Amino acid sequence: MRVIVSGATGFLGNRLCAFLQENGHEVIGLGRNVDKGRHLEARGTRFVSVDVSASPSESMLKKLGHADVFVHAAGLSSAWGSRATFLQANVAGTRHALTMARAAGVRRFVFISSPSVTFRFSDQADLREDTHLPIPVNAYAESKQIAERDVLAASDLSPIILRPRAIYGRGDVALLPRLIRAAEKGPLPFLRGGRASTNLTYVDDVVRGIVCAMDAPQEIAGRTYNIAGDEALPLRLIIESAAARAGIKVRWRAIPWPLALGAARLAEAVALLRPDKPEPVMTAYALGTLAFTQTLDISAAQREIGFKPQIRFEQGLHRTFGGGLTP
Repeated sequence: MRVIVSGATGFLGNRLCAFLQENGHEVIGLGRNVDKGRHLEARGTRFVSVDVSASPSESMLKKLGHADVFVHAAGLSSAWGSRATFLQANVAGTRHALTMARAAGVRRFVFISSPSVTFRFSDQADLREDTHLPIPVNAYAESKQIAERDVLAASDLSPIILRPRAIYGRGDVALLPRLIRAAEKGPLPFLRGGRASTNLTYVDDVVRGIVCAMDAPQEIAGRTYNIAGDEALPLRLIIESAAARAGIKVRWRAIPWPLALGAARLAEAVALLRPDKPEPVMTAYALGTLAFTQTLDISAAQREIGFKPQIRFEQGLHRTFGGGLTP
């Protein structure tokens, strides 16, 4: 199978390219990081330096050639940023990826979205894919909601949308490293009695989900699937376990939820007034992920495309840190 992977120089895309290459597929990796692109080429992946947020040229489209599947894993993922930046990266970028996929004549377009599209400031356990989408919590979630609609409208590409929850693993620079840095700086907010839980998903399990979507029958087209580990873990356990691997003892400070949210909103407002609009120490969205349970029902992916997570948290944590103190 010939597969095009956008975001190939990112955490997930890089791992996906390696897996596909190891399993006999021909892979074309798209990305902006030329140095990481050289590493991909050394493994046998054909690398094309491209920013998918920019409109593709005719010459670039011809360079891609024919492919069977397009996996769109590129995008901007952050709790903070301007709306225009998110729309360019995640909405325009997805539309350009759809254009590339059509030019390559693919039979299946797999879009990596985000569970943030379903986020609410309330406990949500075992969320299903058909849950009514709320007003977006931030510009990132808004951009992913719009991109999902665009992908589903591309029925000619037999699209499938995946929403992987909290991807982690060795090489991740966002999830666990970010939590560890926050714990190192000072006490973390202890909210609503520390009862929030979530799923984590080891990166190799996300790759398995993508492969399941690639191989799914045509009648599955147009569906959206949650991808996650099958453990609902207390956030306190996740943070303390990761920090312990880094040799850090987590300190907690109990703060009433309304007070914490008000402080985060104020910090966001102040940041927006500054010329450089720096990310606040704690955004309202990030605070909400610490305060409320957000777990996913993965039964549809298990039943319809054969997805089965294999890496449990303790095993994934060991693989992430590899016996060392940093992921």
